[in-house]
Amino acid sequence: MILRVDASTAVPPYEQIRSQLATIIATGLLPAGQRLPSIRQLAADLGLAGGTVARAFRELEQGGFIISRGRHGTFVSDRVPAGDRDRERALLEAAGVFASQAVQAGLDPRRVLDRALDALTSSAVVEPI
Repeated sequence: MILRVDASTAVPPYEQIRSQLATIIATGLLPAGQRLPSIRQLAADLGLAGGTVARAFRELEQGGFIISRGRHGTFVSDRVPAGDRDRERALLEAAGVFASQAVQAGLDPRRVLDRALDALTSSAVVEPI
């Protein structure tokens, strides 16, 4: 799974994780029933504290995106809303995070849009778990 946390942005790390996972789940790139890495494993992979990842997972569970089954693991919920409205919300959320990061990095908007379009038209935008 490809998740990125940018420490230089004003967006808290737990929110970056929550937003990215919500988008990946809402768009169907992670199917219902897919097991997620453990909090400990994901925290180690991203170089974050376990509490940071735990908060992201808690918020995802409250939003209905994931289900925690205790020591058996955490899984993508089979009740994730898949309607157009939810996909649009996920898209707007992802676009907002993307735009915020681009502005904070001082990037040229036209160049950012060109690179985003290149990424969207390439065959490997996001790698599944």
